[in-house]
Amino acid sequence: QVQLVESGGGLVQAGGSLRLSCAASGSIFSINRMGWYRRAPGKQRELLAAITSGGSTNYADSVKGRFTISRDNAKNTVYLQMNSLKPEDTAVYYCNADAQPRSSSQVYPYWGQGTRVTVSS
Repeated sequence: QVQLVESGGGLVQAGGSLRLSCAASGSIFSINRMGWYRRAPGKQRELLAAITSGGSTNYADSVKGRFTISRDNAKNTVYLQMNSLKPEDTAVYYCNADAQPRSSSQVYPYWGQGTRVTVSS
């Protein structure tokens, strides 16, 4: 089994910054793509950013230029640096990892429980 735990959420004023972290633990053979998603009340889950094991990234238009995704492969951790936050960014943020556990030859998607981000106006 692979577990993901997000941290770093909280309350911030518009224009401020937050740094989210997501650490993977368990019996892991490898982690391929890692990503960040969010879901606001009444809205569908949205892919914000993703990063491959080699460091290639992609971003949603809504956060491009404001958010930066990175990862530390040695720590099995992915980060999301969020700058110039807007009230529209208020949501629960989730990380995911496409990982292969040591007990399997297949890659499975894993999800964290989420961390809440509230941006005040």
